[in-house]
Amino acid sequence: WSPHEYAQNFKTPTLVVHGQNDYRLDVSQGFDLFTTLQILKVPSKMLYFPDEGHWVLKPQNSRLWYKTVNDWVDQWCKR
Repeated sequence: WSPHEYAQNFKTPTLVVHGQNDYRLDVSQGFDLFTTLQILKVPSKMLYFPDEGHWVLKPQNSRLWYKTVNDWVDQWCKR
């Protein structure tokens, strides 16, 4: 099962976050989803961590994760 197989139904802006060392999901699934969303012109962004797994744990990466997620929410979840 890979999310990109269902992306043709996506309309919601999507932030894809993936770590290279994720043991639960192959990194190709994250890139496939992002690529499909881009082709379909769904607003999307990919945040990739070559040195993380399923969880973003390194302090510098965690700061980037929080900033990126907060910026994404601010952009797409206007009140």
